[in-house]
Amino acid sequence: MLTRSQPKSSRTRPKAVRHFLDLDQISAAQLRRIVDMAHAMKKAGKRTPKELRPKGISDAVLAMIFEKPSTRTRVSFDLAMRQLGGQTIPLNHADLQTGRGEPVSDTAKVLSRYVDCIMLRANKHETLLEYADHATVPVVNGLTDVSHPCQVIADIMTFEESKGPIKGRTVAWVGDGNNVATSWMHAAVRFGFELRLACPPQLNPEARVLDWARAEGGEILLTDEAEEAVKAADCVVTDTWVSMGQSDATRRKQLLSPYAVDDALMKRAAKGAVFMHCLPAYRGLEVSASVIDGPQSVVFDEAENRLHAQKAILAWCLGV
Repeated sequence: MLTRSQPKSSRTRPKAVRHFLDLDQISAAQLRRIVDMAHAMKKAGKRTPKELRPKGISDAVLAMIFEKPSTRTRVSFDLAMRQLGGQTIPLNHADLQTGRGEPVSDTAKVLSRYVDCIMLRANKHETLLEYADHATVPVVNGLTDVSHPCQVIADIMTFEESKGPIKGRTVAWVGDGNNVATSWMHAAVRFGFELRLACPPQLNPEARVLDWARAEGGEILLTDEAEEAVKAADCVVTDTWVSMGQSDATRRKQLLSPYAVDDALMKRAAKGAVFMHCLPAYRGLEVSASVIDGPQSVVFDEAENRLHAQKAILAWCLGV
């Protein structure tokens, strides 16, 4: 009797898929390794050292899906994959059949047959989780409404370039308790630093994230006083007051106006403190021009480091 073997995918899959979804889902040791790789990759320049390149990277393809517009995420991920030695396929939401009703689960399964990794910049965190549930290749969180872990890996790298190891230091977040603030809370636990968040009560971070951080032993302070959060801090971080897709701009600006980072607020931080902002920034709103363009600002180092952080994240996801 003639028998037929089952068809196999043309791509070899790793035994365990390493998704990069949120910092609280990855161990402290592995996150430390990713940041250390990012430092090494920046030092090495465009030619990634052999020991930091994933096996088979020259044949690897990264699908980049953008439901939101992007400058830094798009360019840094594209260049990161190319500098590792692989290739990229950028896809807008309108390019995919998910925009016409195809289930995300089907798209994730199909893409897994074509590419080696999927990066998603999504409107809803649930979409990211659905891709991860159904993909058989690594899925990377390029941003959702809940978190922005790639950004905070770059931020930690930037802090350490300027101030040394972040463990035991103090970071102040001033403004909206948004998705980036969530990833900072995850990072405070995993990297062992104090995080102080100054937010208007109406825009506090999610209680479940605060509860998780405190249950994990994180040193987290939540206050509605910007001056209290910033006092003697080694780093002051803020973000835009109105993110893409938010329609309540007038209300948010009113709530956040006491949380603008200006020279007076920065003077309350520790001597030599650095200022961070993930960009795009709006001078005269969440931060004064004198701060973001001043000597304490590391925002453009931070933006550059997205490239090196992305290289390290992709390398880790692909097995390094």
